[in-house]
This record gives sequence, structure tokens and C-alpha cells, in this order.
Amino acid sequence: MAENSVLTSTTGRTSLADSSIFDSKVTEISKENLLIESTSYVEEEMPQIETRVILVQEAGKQEELIKALKDIKVGFVKMESVEEFEGLDSPEFENVFVVMDFQDSVFNDLYKADCRVIGPPIVLSCSQKGEPLPFSCRPLYCTSMMNLVLCFTGFRKKEELVRLVTLVHHMGGVIRKDFNSKVTHLVANCTQGEKFRVAVSLGTPIMKPEWIYKAWERRNEQDFCAAVDDFRNEFKVPPFQDCILSFLGFSDEEKTNMEEMTEMQGGKYLPLGDERCTHLVVEENIVKDLPFEPSKKLYVVKQEWFWGSIQMDARAGETMYLYEKANTPELKKSVSMLSLNTPNSNRKRRRLKETLAQLSRETDVSPFPPRKRPSAEHSLSIGSLLDISNTPESSINYGDTPKSCTKSSKNSTPVPSKQSARWQVAKELYQTESNYVNILATIIQLFQVPLEEEGQCGGRILAPEEIKTIFGSIPDIFDVHTKIKDDLEDLIVNWDESKSIGDIFLKYSKDLVKTYPPFVNFFEMSKETIIKCEKQKPRFHAFLKINQAKPECGRQSLVELLIRPVQRLPSVALLLNDLKKHTADENPDKSTLEKAIGSLKEVMMHINEDKRKTEAQKQIFDVVYEVDGCPANLLSSHRSLIQRVETISLGEHPCDRGEQVTLFLFNDCLEIARKRHKVIGTFRSPHGQTRPPASLKHIHLMPLSQIKKVLDIRETEDCHNAFALLVRPPTEQANVLLSFQMTSDELPKENWLKMLCRHVANTICKADAENLIYTADPESFEVNTKDMDSTLSRASRAIKKTSKKVTRAFSFSKTPKRALRRALMTSHGSHGSVEGRSPSSNDKHIMSRLSSTSSLAGIPSPSLVSLPSFFERRSHTLSRSTTHLI
Repeated sequence: MAENSVLTSTTGRTSLADSSIFDSKVTEISKENLLIESTSYVEEEMPQIETRVILVQEAGKQEELIKALKDIKVGFVKMESVEEFEGLDSPEFENVFVVMDFQDSVFNDLYKADCRVIGPPIVLSCSQKGEPLPFSCRPLYCTSMMNLVLCFTGFRKKEELVRLVTLVHHMGGVIRKDFNSKVTHLVANCTQGEKFRVAVSLGTPIMKPEWIYKAWERRNEQDFCAAVDDFRNEFKVPPFQDCILSFLGFSDEEKTNMEEMTEMQGGKYLPLGDERCTHLVVEENIVKDLPFEPSKKLYVVKQEWFWGSIQMDARAGETMYLYEKANTPELKKSVSMLSLNTPNSNRKRRRLKETLAQLSRETDVSPFPPRKRPSAEHSLSIGSLLDISNTPESSINYGDTPKSCTKSSKNSTPVPSKQSARWQVAKELYQTESNYVNILATIIQLFQVPLEEEGQCGGRILAPEEIKTIFGSIPDIFDVHTKIKDDLEDLIVNWDESKSIGDIFLKYSKDLVKTYPPFVNFFEMSKETIIKCEKQKPRFHAFLKINQAKPECGRQSLVELLIRPVQRLPSVALLLNDLKKHTADENPDKSTLEKAIGSLKEVMMHINEDKRKTEAQKQIFDVVYEVDGCPANLLSSHRSLIQRVETISLGEHPCDRGEQVTLFLFNDCLEIARKRHKVIGTFRSPHGQTRPPASLKHIHLMPLSQIKKVLDIRETEDCHNAFALLVRPPTEQANVLLSFQMTSDELPKENWLKMLCRHVANTICKADAENLIYTADPESFEVNTKDMDSTLSRASRAIKKTSKKVTRAFSFSKTPKRALRRALMTSHGSHGSVEGRSPSSNDKHIMSRLSSTSSLAGIPSPSLVSLPSFFERRSHTLSRSTTHLI
């Protein structure tokens, strides 16, 4: 009965529960229907509320605001005082007040009345983006801190904190009392406390209060965001703010560098032992004991804390980097446990000596590391110690045969107790290859991978382009040599004199050709990038200091590690040569080794050739950067720079007499550029420039095929180091003479002219380059260098340049020089034919322009009248001189 009663009651409760649930659902459905009906009724009965903007006082006088409101189609009215608000208040409108100043009494009255207040930047931003006015329960002046979540720490004055919170709200920011993962910025007034430590661990930017004040000053700037890196980084709390440091155990140079870095990162430094110091930075590898007993308030930290703080761009926690003295109780206890001063000390000492000897034989003699777990096959293993040499002369002198080679297994064969010289060299080749792979793994794991990681504390240390420039094809080189090392290891384990080592390097020769040239060719650029970034970026400098001090690096710098790929292939070639010497003639590996050595030499020759081409291309790029307006078609894969010559123009072509001209001789063309004149008041911004401004101005890029003759001007009292080029441009009917004076004695004129003629002859496919040189007297071509170095000549050239600029600036018609000369010569010839040619329509147009402009002057200038006769005499002289040359 009891069981039945229980069952009945349970069933009753169940049915009751089900019915109650059903009733509640019915009730909810009826409520929803009622709500829908009431909503539709409200929509039918209640009128729509329209947004209306009220421009308060000065805001109503801003035409820009009125235009913006018309663009977003929002109605507006103007209001001069708060008393007018009662007349404007209406239930048909939702009023939005636009106030110019959030500090005056009108704003305070509206704020107390719980009105919706916005600033002019909000209206202008909505007009620009085509968006409706945003709704905010607080007064919103601008959106400089929109989507930012801020938290505060270290503020003792309530008034200051209230002021900062109010400004953040006015700029659209959100405040959180407790720090969590959603906080985007921590505003700190000190560098201590739990919030500060959590922000450092999460990599959250820690800002000074000035960040908020400065952002408020820029509240009227459109599209300004307070979270932009360029603006935000100015106000980040530096790592050593409120810290006073002293240093112990460092050299004078290191100490000076660290003191400079301390001031750069917002801290101060004092001499050792000063009671005001907050931190003592110790070189733990040198200092074994402190010279004084530190106070409880003084943090005694390792140098890794110093560099780690700079790398993270925030003060690191001291507890992880505390310095421990060598005679601490823990260390004393561990030493006492290993003490040999016992009754059986002789036996224990002998046993320990034998154990150490056995360990040294197994580690030093074994040419390959122990087998790894299958799960670790594809991981990069970094040895704790690196062999800093990979040449046969400085390699390790191995002892007897390792036990791992003598043990029989399914993966190895028995090895005789006495090994051959060939096996010893092969073992040495494997050991150096293994060390080399470990070095490459160290470069990748310790330097490249951390620099490439996303979400670095304090942001990226280096840009992706800089990382690519520094490391280049190191991962590809690592992959190739890992395969070579594995093949060599398998060969050593399963050793046989007939095994071919040369086949291994022949197998990967194509991979070596692909991977090495990109790195070796740009190694100098990689080195320069490291040096430049280390000087300009303190965080990268700290990153290198931390990692280079680790045992994996063997106390070597990144540059010293990166030079290993440059040295590796010559070292392998030497070892293969040594291996060939100890290989019998009847051994089939003898010929294979010769082929492998030949393939390595081809790889190195390919690297050298690619390096030469790369350097040649870099020289052309340097010319393009140095010459302003240099044609883009100068860049060509088949083109190379042969010589650069500094000269002075002696004629009126290619530029004015006395101009400094630089000639760039390429294998198929000649780039002519002049020195740029200094321009005062330029507006070129230096930001972002990695190269200095161009010092030269492009004049002409001339194919060498246009040079018909090279004139070697004889040396006289009035003419020194001069030469000329007889050129036939395709657009000209007659030859043009370009005369120059060489200003440098580094390259003799004779050598320069022979070099020029040789490349001209190669371009026009002629074998007789000597026939292109013609020795001439300076009088024949009116060439002289007498006044080039005189003060009067330099002054006259300066006056000429200035007058030319003034004339060009005030001229009504920018008539080209050549057209002006042609017009003058035509007018001098009574508007007849020039050199037997009838004037064209273009010449007539120029003459009409010339006559119209000359009528403005009224009186013809004597200098202008004398110009045509000079040009005619000069052209007749040139034609007579060049007739017998051709």
C-alpha cells in the first residue's frame, strides 16, 4: 500500500506539474497576444517622436554645423539662453542640444536637467559618414575614445580622478572599476599595485594621465583617435618610471650604455650604495657576493630584469628576476649533500671520477646525439653548447670508437675496433654538420620565431620587412642541412667503407643553389639592418641582450651566428677534400667525392656571380635614388654601372657653363646629371625617409650609340683635363658637342676615355675602339678651363643662376631656351630662312610671341641683338670642325 500511495502521489504531482506548465504557456500566449494588440493600438494612437537639434548660442552661428545638419536631414532651431528652452520643449520632439563648450554654465544647466547634449564634432562626423546622430545617456562631445575601455590605478585625489573620468565619457570612452581582459588601456599614476602587474602580464598599454588631457585638447580634430600608435606612444608609462637604479659587475662601457638606457626609459640612476636607489641591477655571471647588505626596500635583480623591461616596454615583475648570492642557505645545503668529507671519501671520490670519465667518453666521443622520441622527431632541438668553429683545423679531436657504433642492432652493423682515417673524417664531417644545424635552430627558435609572433607584449619589436631582411632564407637552409645531417647520421651508424658520402651532397646540390644565394648576397644588408635597428629601437637592443646572454648562443651575437651560413660551404669543401685524400682509388666514392666537390664549387661560383649581379643592381638603385628625376628604364637586369666621373660643363650643353656635372657610365648608356641647386623654403617632410634627399638632378640618359666621337682635348695653359663628346641625338639634324673638365685626379683622363670608347665600340659592335678617340686642340672647339676655378667666375655663375630664376619667375611666357634662340636667329635674318630652311608654322608662332613680348620692352636689348651672331659663328665653327672628323 505504501508503494502504491507513493506512486499515486507522484503521478498526481506529475500531472499537476504538467497542467501548471500548460496553463502558464497559455497565459504567456495570451499575454503575447495582448501585448501585440496593445502595441498595434499604441502605434495607431501615439504619434511618432521626431529628433530635433537645438543649436545653443555660438553653435547656431556655425555655418558648417548648419550645413552638416541639412546633409543628414535633421531639423534644427537656435537657442540663445536656457530660458528659451521652455518655449521649445514639446512632446513631439526629442531634443538634442549642440553645445560648443562643455565647461560653461549653459552646459551645466542642461546636464543637470538630464538633457541629451552632444558636441559639434559629433554632428560633423555623422555628416561625413552619412550616419544618424548617436544616442548616449551621457554628454558626448566627440568620438576620440570611442570603443576604448579604461581602468584607473594609483590616484589618491578624488577630484583629479573625477575630472579624468568625465573627460573620457565626453570622448566616448567606457570606464571599468575592476581590471579585466576587456580593458584596453590602464591609466596609472604609479608603477605599483595589482592592476599594474596584471596589465603588464596581459600586455595592456599603460598610459599616463596626460594622455587623456592631450586627447581632450584635440577634441575638435576630425578623424582623430586617441588609440593611434603615433599619439598613444608619446604618453605610455616608461618601464623605469619612479625607479632609481644602480649597477654592479658591468664594464664601464656597459654601465654607461645601461645608464643612458635608464634615462631614455624614464628612470634615474645613482652610484652604487646610495640609499635612495630602488633597484640594484647585478651581472650575475660575475658578481658572487654583494659588497654591502641591501635594505629590505631595495630590489636586487639580475640584468635580465633590466633588458626584459625594455623589451616588454613595461616594468617587469621583480620577483622572477631576484639575484641570489652564491652562499645562500639553499645552495649551502645542496653542496653539503654532495660533500666528500666522509670516512669512505677516497672510494667515493674514485667512483665519482670513473663516472665522470664514462660520461665524458659517451658525450664527447659520440659523433651523434641520442635517439629522440618519435613525438620529437619534427621539433627543433637546440644544444646547450655550440661548437663555435666549423673548420677542420679547429674541430674536436675525438677519441676511441663510441659504444653506440660498436653495439649491434637492426639499424647498425658491427664496426671494427680500429677505425680508418676515412671514418674519422666522415665522423668529423657529421659532427660539424650537427653543430651547424644546432646553430641554425638556435637562430630560428631563439630569434626569428619570437620576433614573428603575434600579440607581443608591448607590440611588435620589428616590422615584418625588417625580419625578412635579417633572416632571409635561414629556414630553407635549415631544412636542407637537417636532411643532410640525417643522411650523414644514418651513414655513420651503418658505416661501411664503400658507403658514398659524395652522393649525399650531390643529392642536395640543387637545393643548396636555391637557398644559399638569397642569404649570402644580402648578408651585408642583413648585418646593416641589425645594427641600425639595434641603435634606433631600444626594445630590439634589449631583445638581443637577453637572448645573446643565453647558453644556447655560446655568448655570440646574432651577427656572429648569422655569418655561419657564409662560412659553411667552404668548410664542407675542405672536409670533402680531406675525405677524398683518405679514400682509396678503387673506392667508388672517390669519383663521387670529386663530383660533389665540383658541385660545391659550382654552388659557390653561382653565389659569387649572383652576389656580383646583386651588388651591380644595388649600385644602379643607388644611382636612381641619388638622381632626382632619373628615368625608370635605367633599371634593367642586363645593365651594370661601370664608372662614375665628376666633371664641370665647359659649354652650353648639356647644361650651363660651370655647372657641376656627374657622368654615370653604364655598359650601354650614359646618365648625365647635374648638382641640384639649393632650394630655400621647401616643404618636403623628412618623416619616413630612409635615404637622404637626392643630390643630383637628371639631365639626359644617352645611349652610347649616339656618341660618334670622343675628343681628347690637348693640355695647354688655358685648358686642363678636358674632353668632349660629339653626339648625334635622333631628334637633331646636326651634331652636338658636349665638353667637360674632369675634377678628380683619382681616375686618369686617358684611362677614362679608353674605358668609354671600349663600351661605345661594344654597343655599336665595332672592334676598333681606338678609332673613336680623336685628339684635338682646344682652340678648334673654343674649349678652355682658364676661368673655372676663379672666384670671379664662380660669382658670375651664381649671378647668372639667380638672374635666370628671377627672369623665369617674372616672365609672362615660359618660352623654352631652344625655341627662343631659334626665334632670335630667325628675326635677325629679317624673318627669312635659317640655314636654308623656310620658317615653319611653329617658328612663325614663336616669332609672333617674341614680337609681342619684345614690344613690351620698347627698346631692343643690345645683349639680345648680339646673341644671334654668336650662335651663328659658333655653329659655323662647329660644323667646320666636325666635317673632317666624320
